[in-house]
Amino acid sequence: MTAMPSEAVVQFDCQGKAVGKMRNDLEVQMVKPFEERFQMATDEGPFHGGDATAPPPLALFVGALTGCIMTQIRAFAKRLGVTINDLDVDTRVQWDWKVVGRVYETAPKSFEIDVMIDSPDPEEKVLELIETAKKGCFLEQTLGVKNTVRHRLKTDTGWRDA
Repeated sequence: MTAMPSEAVVQFDCQGKAVGKMRNDLEVQMVKPFEERFQMATDEGPFHGGDATAPPPLALFVGALTGCIMTQIRAFAKRLGVTINDLDVDTRVQWDWKVVGRVYETAPKSFEIDVMIDSPDPEEKVLELIETAKKGCFLEQTLGVKNTVRHRLKTDTGWRDA
């Protein structure tokens, strides 16, 4: 924590390239406050005409949500003096899906995260750890507020909002 400023912007960028039927090769970079690079891919199964060569985006999303809270629990346990002998997390995410003409539309329905911590510490101290970890989990904080996602289309004359 000594290398971190008291406040910072955390920024990740991702460049995706469509390859194969439905596969996307992704280069993800953390550009602020540190630099790190990751290679990953997504694909879809036969429903969308893919070959299932990589996890679908929703699997990565649910995995990232689960991994985020688990990371924060373990990182903050050390700082809050909570002993963790074992940690398991079960996450369930549901979306509503409906056909609209020749396509479909989706909407979030529920996000449930069950945390099982084996700790000799008092229950109140473990609950405080979970509350603190929730506040430090970037994904959980993102899901907890209304967001605006801007889309742009590259055209011959520049960028156009889409």
